[in-house]
Amino acid sequence: MNFELPEQHRILRDTVREFCEREVKPHARQWDAEERFPSELVPKLAELGLLGIRIPEQYGGAEMDTLAYAIAVEECARVDGSLSLTIASHNGLGTSHILSFGNEEQKQRYLTKAVTGEWLAAWALTEPGSGSDSAGMQTTAVKDGDDWVINGSKMFITQGSVGGFCVVLARTNRDVPAQRGITAFIVEQGTPGFDSSKKLEKYGCRSSDTVELTFENVRVPDSQRLGEIDRGFYDTMSILDRGRVSIAAMALGLGRGALKMAVDYAKEREQFGRPIANFQAIQWMLADARVGLDAAELLVRRAAIMADSGEPYSQEASIAKLYASEVATRVCNDSLQIHGGYGYTREFDVERHLRDVKICEIGEGTSQVQRMVIAKHLLRD
Repeated sequence: MNFELPEQHRILRDTVREFCEREVKPHARQWDAEERFPSELVPKLAELGLLGIRIPEQYGGAEMDTLAYAIAVEECARVDGSLSLTIASHNGLGTSHILSFGNEEQKQRYLTKAVTGEWLAAWALTEPGSGSDSAGMQTTAVKDGDDWVINGSKMFITQGSVGGFCVVLARTNRDVPAQRGITAFIVEQGTPGFDSSKKLEKYGCRSSDTVELTFENVRVPDSQRLGEIDRGFYDTMSILDRGRVSIAAMALGLGRGALKMAVDYAKEREQFGRPIANFQAIQWMLADARVGLDAAELLVRRAAIMADSGEPYSQEASIAKLYASEVATRVCNDSLQIHGGYGYTREFDVERHLRDVKICEIGEGTSQVQRMVIAKHLLRD
C-alpha cells in the first residue's frame, strides 16, 4: 500500500516546513518566554495561505482539503505549538463554523477578512463552569425585537483578544433539553459590552492568545445569528470533529519535533566514552517513539481523508486525537529524559514541546471524553 502524500500536499508540507524553520523557529523561544502573541507573523501567514487553507477561492482562500489543513498544523507544531494552535483554532473552529453554517452575507463579510489576516477568528464554547459538559453553559441570548442580547462569560478562548470576531454559543431556550436550546452568534471586537481583557497565564502554548471573555448586555442583530435557532449545539459537535483532527495533527507535529531533537542530541552527547545513542536504553526509547508517531500519523490521515470524502468520521477523529495526543506526550517526555538535566532547562526547546503538547490531551475534548465518544460508537455499532 502506498502511503505517499499527493504532490500538492508534499509541496504544501515542504513550503510550510521551510517557512517555519526560517520565520518561526529562531523566535519561538522568545515569544514563549515573553508570553506574547506574535502579531507581526499574521500577514506572513496570510500570504502563505495558512489563514484560509480550507476557505473557498471565491472568498480569497486556498480551498484545500482537511488533509492539507492537518499537514499545515503538523508542520507548524514541529517548531512551535503556539503557532500551530493559532492555525488550528482559526481554521478549524471560528472560520469553519461560518463556512459550514453561515449564510452568503456572513461568509462574504467574515471569511474574506479572515483569509487576509485582517480579522483572526475566535470560537467561544467553554465557560468557567462548563468544560466537558459543554451543553451545561450558562451564557444566554434573549431575543429583543430584531436583536439578541447576550450575557455571560467564556473561558480559555484562543484568539479571544486578538481576533476580529468571535463565534459565541449561548443558551436561547431553557424550556427544552440542554442540547436543543443553544444558538451560535457572531460577535465583533469592539461591540459594546464585549470584553476580552483578562489574559490567562498558561503552562504551555504561552504565545498563543488565550483569554476569558465577558458579555454584559451585548446586543447583536439577528443577522449575526449563525445557523438555526436552538440548533447550535448540534452544529458545534460537527465543528469539534474536524477540530479534533487538527489537534491530533498538532500533537503529531510536536512529537515529531521532539523526536528529532532527541535523535540529534543522542548522537552528540557522550557519556562513558561514547555517544548515548549507542546505548540500548536510549535506542529503545527512540524506536518506541518512531513507532508510536508513525501509527498516529496513519490515524490522522484516515480521519482527514474520511472527512474529505463526506463519510461520518466522528469516531475516527476521536481515535486519532486520543492516540496522537497521548503518544506525543510520552514522546516529548522521553525526549526530555534523553536530554537529561539540559532538557529540564530552557536552553533546549524540548521542554517547551513537552509543555505545549499537554493541551492536546485537554482541548477539543479531554482524553476521557474521547474514550466516551469511542465507546459510544463501539457499543452502538
